Amino acid sequence: MKFCIIGSRGHIGYVFQSIGKVPGITLDGISSGCEDDPAPLLRSSENAGFTPELYSDWRQMLNRLSPDLVAVDGPFEKHAEMAAYALERGIHVFCEKPIALTLPDLDRIMAARKRSGARIISMVGLRYQADFQYALQLVRSGAVGKVKMVRAQKSYRLGTRPEYYRRRETYGGTIPWVGSHAVDWIMAFAGSAFRQVYATQTAEDNFGYGDLEIACQCMFVMKNGVQGQASIDFLRPAAAPSHGDDRVRVAGTEGILEVIDGKVILIDKDGRRELPVPPPERELFSDFANSLTGKCRCAVTESETFELTRACLLARESADTGKVIEF
Repeated sequence: MKFCIIGSRGHIGYVFQSIGKVPGITLDGISSGCEDDPAPLLRSSENAGFTPELYSDWRQMLNRLSPDLVAVDGPFEKHAEMAAYALERGIHVFCEKPIALTLPDLDRIMAARKRSGARIISMVGLRYQADFQYALQLVRSGAVGKVKMVRAQKSYRLGTRPEYYRRRETYGGTIPWVGSHAVDWIMAFAGSAFRQVYATQTAEDNFGYGDLEIACQCMFVMKNGVQGQASIDFLRPAAAPSHGDDRVRVAGTEGILEVIDGKVILIDKDGRRELPVPPPERELFSDFANSLTGKCRCAVTESETFELTRACLLARESADTGKVIEF
C-alpha cells in the first residue's frame, strides 16, 4: 500500500500511532500543504522507519506517486479541496475533521467519492480511546437498556494558538473543530443520524482570539428520538492537570453510564460501580487502512463521516442565526 501525507496541523499523530500495524504500507511522500515547516513531519516519518520524499506541491506529489491512500491534515480551509482532488484520482482519504468547512464543499467531496469509488473517513480518534471504545461496546450490548439521552463534554485549554484560529474562514469555528468529537460521540452512542439541532456560541471574552468562539452549546434530536447535548469550551484553566476534560453521560431505560477522567462508571439495578477499562482493541488509522484491503471492517464509516460533518456545520449555522435547523 503506497501512502502519502499532506500536512500536520491537527491529529496526524493517529497515523504514526498505528502505521506499524498496517502490513506492507510504505510512506512514499509528504508535503506540508502550505507554508508550514515540514521538519516535524519528516522527523515523525523517520522515527517510524520511513524516508519519504518531500514535496512542496501536494498536487504534484499525488500525481507523481499515485498513492493508494493519503492522509489530509493541512490547512483547515483546504481539507475539502485536498480530499476531493485525491478522491477524484481514486485515492482513499484519511482526513482531519471536519472534512469540509462549508456545506457546498461537503457536497463536492461526496460527489467526488461517488464518482471514484475511493473511500474517506475523518480523524475521529477519540472514539478509539480505550475508555470511550469500551463504553460504546457496553452501551451497544444493552448495558443501559434503550438509550434516551446522551450528554457529551469537550473542554480544552486555550493556550497559545496560531493566527489561523482567529478567523472563521481559516478556523471554521469551535463547533466543527472541537465539537466534532462530542457530536461524534452523540451519534455513536445514540446509534442514529440527526434530525434537528439548536445551538448557541459566543466569542466574547475569548482573550483576543478574534472570531474564535470560546464557549458553545448544542442540543440535538436524533432520528430515533434520542436527545443529545454537546457542551464545548476553551475555558479549561492553564493549571488544569490535563489539556482536555472529556466526558460522556448516556442515560437509558435500565441505567446510566458515564465516562470521566478515563473511568467508566455504570449505575444500574445492581448499584454504582467503576468498570475496569481494557486496552483498546483497535486503532483508527490502522483500522481504516487495513479495511481497504479487506483485512477488517472499519469501526467508523463513510456515512458517519458525512453525517458528522453535516451535523457540525448545521449546528454552527444554528448558532450563527439563532434558528432551529432541521436536517
